[in-house]
Amino acid sequence: MADGTSRKALSANGIVKRFGEREALRGIGFEAHPGEVVAVIGPNGAGKTTLLTILAGIAEPDAGAVETSGGGVGWVPQQAALYRRLTVSENLLLFARLQGHDDPAARVEQMLELTGLGVRRDDQVGSLSGGNQQRINIAIGLMANPSVLLLDEPSVGLDPAQRARLWQFILGLVADGTAVVFSTHDIQEAERYAERIFVVADGGGVFNGTATELRDAVGSANGSDFDLETSFLAFLKKEGH
Repeated sequence: MADGTSRKALSANGIVKRFGEREALRGIGFEAHPGEVVAVIGPNGAGKTTLLTILAGIAEPDAGAVETSGGGVGWVPQQAALYRRLTVSENLLLFARLQGHDDPAARVEQMLELTGLGVRRDDQVGSLSGGNQQRINIAIGLMANPSVLLLDEPSVGLDPAQRARLWQFILGLVADGTAVVFSTHDIQEAERYAERIFVVADGGGVFNGTATELRDAVGSANGSDFDLETSFLAFLKKEGH
């Protein structure tokens, strides 16, 4: 949970991104606080992944700025950048060296303990479940002790049990003060795990608030007891998206 202060782990103002003549992001502002979970949702092509890559420093905005406080940002893309023929520990050691850690082996041990993958350290990555591969992917994102962890569709391809175990791990990081921002097409996942929901549509940030506030934004005349997915779709229609 957020620490209840005004301190921001990450903030962005006026983010604009163009691809040729197409404006993928139009002046978006965004923030996340320590120990907060924020879900970024929106239609396909709305700009969710583009926004996350800019927040992560992977892509540069054409206008606007991103600021972080403390330990920087960890990035976990949807497609795990893992070497399937290498073991768990070999993968982690490779990325620890690429990141320039003073003691890569010690960092690997810390990541194995943090993720609970010590018992799988000598297993080839290709033999692991999707959930365990995603945990390795997250471990790589955590290598630099970031204050903010950004995840693009973290539970895609996972069964319900794998998804629950993955989120148990992620929420443990949140309890220790890490801010977590994730994109998802699963509206139920956003409602279950996020304290705050940020809606992107047509390249703009069109909503920022709780699930209850999103339902209320649809209006009681349309039924405030809608499930969140129904409310989300009604909100987009109301806003002309």
